[in-house]
Amino acid sequence: MEAAFASIIAAATPLVFAAVGETITERSGVVNLGVEGSLMLSAMTGFAVAVTTGSTLLGFVAAALVSMAAAGVVAFAGVRLGVSQIAVGFVLTILAIDLSDYLGAPFVGLAGPGVPSLSIPVLSEIPVLGPVLFSQNIVVYASYLLIVGAVLFLYSTRSGLALRGVGERPEAAFARGVHVTRSRILATIAGGALVGVAGAAFSLDVKLGWREGLTANFGWIALAIVIFGGWNPMRAAFGAYLFGVLQVVALRLQPVLPGLSQVLPLLPFPLMILTLVLINRPWLRRLTERNPALRFLVAGPAPSALGRPFHPD
Repeated sequence: MEAAFASIIAAATPLVFAAVGETITERSGVVNLGVEGSLMLSAMTGFAVAVTTGSTLLGFVAAALVSMAAAGVVAFAGVRLGVSQIAVGFVLTILAIDLSDYLGAPFVGLAGPGVPSLSIPVLSEIPVLGPVLFSQNIVVYASYLLIVGAVLFLYSTRSGLALRGVGERPEAAFARGVHVTRSRILATIAGGALVGVAGAAFSLDVKLGWREGLTANFGWIALAIVIFGGWNPMRAAFGAYLFGVLQVVALRLQPVLPGLSQVLPLLPFPLMILTLVLINRPWLRRLTERNPALRFLVAGPAPSALGRPFHPD
């Protein structure tokens, strides 16, 4: 049982990075639909650099830089120029996926370095929780810090308050002296860096290696998890772990139901969509109004200025 929970935490880690990164981006009022393509391109880049140099660290750095560049395109076109963020992100996704397939062809099937396990002394010896949470690797531990850091940043710092203000009421934030355009660009690039780390986490840890379509659909799932999480990093992380549960369950059912071996790996995706539908139902909202302890089940409202360009006159 402990091994199963540990595998869930490990499998969900890339989605934690991607979902929290996109949450930060969308909190500023920017929608980066290029996450799917950035995830694929950064996974390929991270693996290619790690194989070429023998360094997983350089692989992660390269993946983050590539994804930051892709996010920079969205930020420049969507924020600076006022072009449709949806259109830019969608086109960028198609381009990045095609680039990853073309540039990654020489690396398909190659063996490469991975992230080594690193148990934390003392903490890993805690009954039950130790083997699950603290017998992982440095990427998983970094995801824990990311969740806590993102929550503290957004809800306990002046910069986080300003960022949320930019996503909710950019006109009011601008009137208070906040540089809206710069804040949105920085948030988009920072979110892109985390998506890049997520891509490298796939190819250098969770799905060690590279092949075409390695991270297919996980970018869209990350975007869905942001909605599931109500644009809250903690809830987004919970959504990522929930999807990890669905993945592990589907994997473990394959030997039991061999006739459905081709279908089971796809099961987590429609189930996640079903969950998104359910959490936005009026009956669930009414139920949570009567039971405050269940409020975590309902997604919060999207930032008011999400996807809306701001041009100070």
